[in-house]
Amino acid sequence: MNVLTDISETFKVLGDETRLRIFEALGKEELCVSEIAKRTEISESAVSHQLRILRLASLVSSNKAGKKVYYRIADKHVGHMMNDCREHVLELRG
Repeated sequence: MNVLTDISETFKVLGDETRLRIFEALGKEELCVSEIAKRTEISESAVSHQLRILRLASLVSSNKAGKKVYYRIADKHVGHMMNDCREHVLELRG
């Protein structure tokens, strides 16, 4: 695969509003599935399913603490993409 194909795949994964809502929740801190579900008003099973997709795309990472797994945005580049997109959309809206 070439770099443009990988970029395209990343945007496909991010092109889902549910995943973006999860991403937004993870923007400030690590959260477990139940906390993400509560903040996004998405069922825990749906959150888990979407986190799997985000993890496979290397957009989120996880850290196990006891019985709970905490998720976070994978790295600063991924966070910057979200912030840059938000700024772009808000700028377009005036």
